[in-house]
Amino acid sequence: MILRNKTPPHRRLTVSNHNEIAKGTLLAIIKQAGLTREEFLKLL
Repeated sequence: MILRNKTPPHRRLTVSNHNEIAKGTLLAIIKQAGLTREEFLKLL
């Protein structure tokens, strides 16, 4: 699954479409999204 930010910066992010994502993969996705771990957890 490819996600794209509508507003600048127009980041593109590829996310695995699985029931479970490995910890390292999830942390890499969070980093690519330009978020900290804490910011990501607040969005949940």
